Amino acid sequence: QAAAMASSASLQSFLPPSAHAATSSSRHRPSRARPFQCAAVSAPSSSAASPSASAVPAERLEPRVEQREGGYWVLKEKYRTSLNPQEKVKLGKEPMALFTEGGIKELAKLPMEQIDADKLTKEDVDVRLKWLGLFHRRKQQYGRFMMRLKLPNGVTTSEQTRYLAGVIEKYGKEGCADVTTRQNWQIRGVTLPDVPEILEGLRSVGLTSLQSGMDNVRNPVGSPLAGIDPLEIVDTRPYTNLLSSYITNNSEGNLAITNLPRKWNVCVIGTHDLYEHPHINDLAYMPAEKDGKFGFNLLVGGFISPKRWGEALPLDAWVPGDDIIPVCKAVLEAFRDLGTRGNRQKTRMMWLIDELGMEAFRSEIEKRMPNGVLERAAAEDLIDKKWERRDYLGVHPQKQEGLSFVGLHVPVGRLQAADMFELARLADEYGSGELRLTVEQNIVLPNVKNEKVEALLAEPLLQKFSAHPSLLMKGLVACTGNQFCGQAIIETKARALQVTRDVEARVSVPRAVRMHWTGCPNSCAQVQVADIGFMGCLTKNSSGKIVEAADIFVGGRVGSDSHLTGVYKKAVPCEDLVPLVADLLVERFGAVPREREEDEE
Repeated sequence: QAAAMASSASLQSFLPPSAHAATSSSRHRPSRARPFQCAAVSAPSSSAASPSASAVPAERLEPRVEQREGGYWVLKEKYRTSLNPQEKVKLGKEPMALFTEGGIKELAKLPMEQIDADKLTKEDVDVRLKWLGLFHRRKQQYGRFMMRLKLPNGVTTSEQTRYLAGVIEKYGKEGCADVTTRQNWQIRGVTLPDVPEILEGLRSVGLTSLQSGMDNVRNPVGSPLAGIDPLEIVDTRPYTNLLSSYITNNSEGNLAITNLPRKWNVCVIGTHDLYEHPHINDLAYMPAEKDGKFGFNLLVGGFISPKRWGEALPLDAWVPGDDIIPVCKAVLEAFRDLGTRGNRQKTRMMWLIDELGMEAFRSEIEKRMPNGVLERAAAEDLIDKKWERRDYLGVHPQKQEGLSFVGLHVPVGRLQAADMFELARLADEYGSGELRLTVEQNIVLPNVKNEKVEALLAEPLLQKFSAHPSLLMKGLVACTGNQFCGQAIIETKARALQVTRDVEARVSVPRAVRMHWTGCPNSCAQVQVADIGFMGCLTKNSSGKIVEAADIFVGGRVGSDSHLTGVYKKAVPCEDLVPLVADLLVERFGAVPREREEDEE
């Protein structure tokens, strides 16, 4: 707790002067379990591909942005050539002004016809509102928005869940909610006139949607079992709460980091299971001790994009556990200052690391540290490389005597208002009024008294959100798909469920197989980490007709031996997927064909 309080205090020096002083994270007590085995962390080697800091021309290290009146950071005139369209939108009008200067209140009063008639207001609705977490569904739900929350560590309350359920309930068939692959809520069906009231409602229950889209820091991910796992290394909640408080300036808006070259992901690792997927985050805090003090080694640059994906690499840096914010700030500022803003497919942070080389990139971070010093990595982290990743679905004992947590499977992460109201009731009646969201789009109900577990499992909602799903269903993940997303090429959620059911009728698997569906190459469902992944595309079927299809990925891994995989087979028509997947499961995953009854003639 002392570490969390010290870090909370240190946070204040990295926020604007108007920032509020307190965060709620210090009420969670960090805990550490003794590791079973330590794993060496190798420092990046110097090579031609990784030039030294002195090898980078000085002019390349000149910051490309500058602070302007109002605190906004803007691209300098000399760097405004060959910009991508999103950068031009940012230059046309400051997106955060919709929040900091109350622009959303005026915009919400305008009818869509008037908004569409003006270039700036149309850009507001289609692009700039993403800085407030609002995504216009122009193609699929014209005039309606998806709203993405900030939910550090995936921890939410029954009160918050009821509020969100109430929001989507009023939209009827147009309203629903999704659990995302960053432990987060997205709600759908929102109309623009309602937005100011919804933003106030979010604030009243301790939520925000600020800085959750476009070129901002996404939801800080931590262990879904933080503070309740008997075998955890550290409780991640104090750290993810601090990160979120810094990132959004306690929900007031942190203008220093709202003009990044591209989106940016961060996580804090709390268990040997690596539930947080550090290898696909731009910054990952890996638990490590140095000179007898607890802290974190750092990985940087993990990402997934349409044309390229890469695993995070060691920065050769360690920070003490009671002072995690300065390095996050330094990494973000280096990315903001030096990242390129041309081809949108080459603006994630790993492209900057590649260009500068790891040592030069590290030097730029060190420059931006408060005292100009960034310690080298601890020789070992605390992650057991031979650890077998545990399943959190079902009933499991907590570290707190007499309590259990219950992991519930939410099929492809989709919920209706009635589901959310019921989950809130179950959290209050059987737990402590708390719910945990996971990156696999599931929900954990913590703090259930052991004597209440049987009654919880008998609740009607658990027929839909099972604690014991089938081996193929339990690892199923799907993005929004073209039902709501304008970038998706194919429908994903309903198809993922149907294909899985049809495959289950053909084969029986001996263990869980993780299958991820993503509607387009942006890979929001992270198909590269799946055992079997499906990425939407179009192709011609055997009759020559253009149909929905998928590129197939095989062999991704999560956990201590994580691996991002590539394409196994391109452009398979969706109508042909069931036999192909069944055969893959037999060939690669030990599945056995089910006995089929012959049709009687």
